[in-house]
Amino acid sequence: MIKRISCISLVVLFACLSARAQQLPTPTEGNFIIRDFRFESGETLPELRLHYRTLGKLERDASGKVTNAVWIGHGTGGTGRQFLSQQFAGQLFGAGQLLDAAKYFIILPDGIGHGQSSKPSDGLRAKFPKYNYNDMVTAQHRLLTEHLGVNHLRLVMGTSMGGMHTWVWGEKYPDFMDALMPLASLPVQIAGRNRYFRRMVIDSITKDPEWMGGDYKQQPRGLIAANYTLLMMSSIPLQMQKQAPTREDADRMFDNAVENAVRGKDANDMLYQFAASRDYNPQPLLETIKAPLLAINSADDQVNPPELAIAEREIRRVKRGRFILIPISDQTRGHGTHSLPALWKQYLAELLDASKSPVQR
Repeated sequence: MIKRISCISLVVLFACLSARAQQLPTPTEGNFIIRDFRFESGETLPELRLHYRTLGKLERDASGKVTNAVWIGHGTGGTGRQFLSQQFAGQLFGAGQLLDAAKYFIILPDGIGHGQSSKPSDGLRAKFPKYNYNDMVTAQHRLLTEHLGVNHLRLVMGTSMGGMHTWVWGEKYPDFMDALMPLASLPVQIAGRNRYFRRMVIDSITKDPEWMGGDYKQQPRGLIAANYTLLMMSSIPLQMQKQAPTREDADRMFDNAVENAVRGKDANDMLYQFAASRDYNPQPLLETIKAPLLAINSADDQVNPPELAIAEREIRRVKRGRFILIPISDQTRGHGTHSLPALWKQYLAELLDASKSPVQR
């Protein structure tokens, strides 16, 4: 099923955006160590650390099956912590909201190579195993089943890279979840302009002599050039023109954006994060996805431009699939619309309702 939204109810939108800040519970944080983790590259890591945050408590039915666990995956370069913001958690996790943390057990992991999970900058640098999206999802599945005691997910949801992981989850573990919601992603291999962008990031770092094969003493200048590309990937033409209507405004905004983009970043970490998508391609196995799946993109997404019409074409191959395209508006934020539940939570509500078991109904 495909649906293009012609408009967004101003009444509903105003209510969403003007809602009072929610008092959110304090997350529980922890690490799970996987011994001798074997990557698809054939490399192994003696200890793979996976950091995570959780909200709420697990619930099980009479058979021991977990009934209320929700996995939310972050994008490239992000962490699970980003979902604790008021614009995200304040719209979903509060009392009476769709993913009320008093009712759901919400898992917010840091993927391999990100946040407080194992990553090249921990010390191995360019000798760190070359992980891919399959490795990341496999490790997350082990985190759930071997450490957190989760044997089933009520919902798998992710933004950007996390959205791509959501497609992978649906194919690798088709009976593990009740519903899937990939945001800001496409179920095909990284090609065309998207691959151009990623090669620009990768080559900006690896072709810089200061990178020194990953053994640099200080961050190479190629890291700045890599973030130039990242800024274009996440650009929002409508909003940027409004925010920077003059050349001076644009120059000032650009300088601030670059400074913020590179702060605290590591070149090897960024290189690995973008290289991890090299063999992502759920397209051949879309028919194997069993759970109801709702894919959402926005029309001003420069990473997944709607004119490609890929989502509309491929969603027809998902047995219980549906695609929503959010039109450009003053509220959308390009690729970053994935982190604005106020604009898409009504469709999450529909997905949760449609995927209820007879007992839950």
